[in-house]
Amino acid sequence: MQDNKLRFMIERILQKVISERLFKQKIIVLYGARQVGKTTLLKKMMQDYDNVLWLNGDNLDVQEIFKNQTATHLKYFIGNPKIVVIDEAQKIENIGIGLKLIFDHYPEIQIIATGSSSFELKNSLNESLTGRKFELQLFPLSTQEMINHNSRMVENRLLKHRLVYGFYPEIVNAEDFILERLHTLIDSYLYKDLLMFNAIKKPDKLTKLLQALAFQVGSQVSYNEIGNLIGLDSKTVETYIDLLEKVFVVFKLQSFSRNLRNELKSSRKIYFYDNGIRNSLINNFQIADNRNDIGILWENYLIAERKKRNNYQGVYANTYFWRTTQQQEIDYIEEIDGVIFAYEFKWNKSKSPKITSTFANAYPNHVFKVINPSNYLEFV
Repeated sequence: MQDNKLRFMIERILQKVISERLFKQKIIVLYGARQVGKTTLLKKMMQDYDNVLWLNGDNLDVQEIFKNQTATHLKYFIGNPKIVVIDEAQKIENIGIGLKLIFDHYPEIQIIATGSSSFELKNSLNESLTGRKFELQLFPLSTQEMINHNSRMVENRLLKHRLVYGFYPEIVNAEDFILERLHTLIDSYLYKDLLMFNAIKKPDKLTKLLQALAFQVGSQVSYNEIGNLIGLDSKTVETYIDLLEKVFVVFKLQSFSRNLRNELKSSRKIYFYDNGIRNSLINNFQIADNRNDIGILWENYLIAERKKRNNYQGVYANTYFWRTTQQQEIDYIEEIDGVIFAYEFKWNKSKSPKITSTFANAYPNHVFKVINPSNYLEFV
């Protein structure tokens, strides 16, 4: 009997992508932050299949099974399932070797592994599973997924709400206690994988670092400046931010530089995968119309949603921002097949900036567009 909650869940774009990759003689690895819906998605999909074995890497007995790394031992415990799902696989020591043994000796079994920490899981899998896996990433819910579930009109009406509270499934589906739920997401899940890393020597500094990053969305980030602000050296700041990327909390955008001497060549901006997480870190849930950081929310939202869109659609683009020492800038750049697409993001629909002549002359092979609330849906 089907679970009604699963049957009526918001359909994820990756469901079709995963289905198309089943039984293609590859292990499927699904990455994504905790609580973005990896387990829910796979449980819904597995309702359509018989003989599925579900293992949770958080459980000690599951970890124990994989300690004896022989094909015979592993087969003895897993039996003869059609599909084996290993949830939170990064918690299992030497998981890559175990998966390789099952894959090589029992190719008829479809293995699906999920991980909320790309650092632990990728390191283990890359050594053992070269050429043997499909890697996919699940994000918080996307604008396109919500349009498919609601409609363009409904989602357009909810835009200001999404800018403040974000797209985590629990938050989107919640009818009450939204702020409490967001804070719980951070306290219970955001740090869960991070604090497992030996590199985190000062966990109390993590919140301060995240808050500093939250205030600097849309601005160039200096590791030295942040370090001085929160009491860490720049190398530690860089290490912590790298780990935050690996557990899918933030991501970097590098500066674009090709032709001009005065272009910033080694700068970066840092964005959050979810606006709700960002706002919860600084404890600001003012409505969109009353915020003095609405431009920052708009920029973070658009770049995060574009990242989801490109990933799910298989669009391979090099992504950047552009700025000169004279403060000329472009919010977002994509380079696809040699063509440069330049975007400016404006919350105020009456503002329609033109591209700076410095950029236009240096990169004549470009397309320029301003993204505002009247045309954003085609961008995300």
